[in-house]
Amino acid sequence: MSLEQLKAFLEKVKGDTSLQEKLKAAGDADAVAAIAKETGFDISADDLKRAQPTQLSEEELEGVVGGTGSTNRVLVVAGEC
Repeated sequence: MSLEQLKAFLEKVKGDTSLQEKLKAAGDADAVAAIAKETGFDISADDLKRAQPTQLSEEELEGVVGGTGSTNRVLVVAGEC
């Protein structure tokens, strides 16, 4: 996975409320990765676990779901927070 894939996925999440709801319901990094793959992104659970929150800007983190913390959920699920 590239950082670009992760950023592109997060950008898609920003504008898709049903995708946001799926991510909120995801139980672990594998579930998040499966959701990403369903939407056409090449992101694995291991990739998510290796992703560093500092690789994304604060705006990107907050912008995914309007600052409600779902991006943090993705990172928490990935074991990074």
